[in-house]
Amino acid sequence: MLVKWNPVGAFLNHGSLLDDFFNTDFPVHSSGFDPVIDVKENEKDFVINAELPGLSKDDFKLTIEDNSLTLEGEKKVAKEENDNAYRSERRYGAFKRVFRLTDSVDSKKIAADYTDGILSITVPKSEKAKPKQIEVKVS
Repeated sequence: MLVKWNPVGAFLNHGSLLDDFFNTDFPVHSSGFDPVIDVKENEKDFVINAELPGLSKDDFKLTIEDNSLTLEGEKKVAKEENDNAYRSERRYGAFKRVFRLTDSVDSKKIAADYTDGILSITVPKSEKAKPKQIEVKVS
């Protein structure tokens, strides 16, 4: 006996297939830990904020070379944290983020602050990149 295929009925009858698909745990990052980065700009500088939860200052480094600002390090798993774990969603591993610097920044004045797991990097704009107001004379 042949039964005419009904796409709506097939969809409704296989709801558990969709439930299984959407409830599957997909890895957020295939390579391990990648810090979440925000880059903002104001009149004087660019500000880069990186979330580095659970890392100490010694777990990462910030370098400038060849017009690139590089943030690299590693988030390591503590051995006792994996024992008898039912589920672990935190990511671990080495990471590297590179930011290309242009002539519009003053790389000699870059400053960084690390507080409560947030690395805040201030990249000042060079004087030539800052907006200048031009005085308009009325005749």
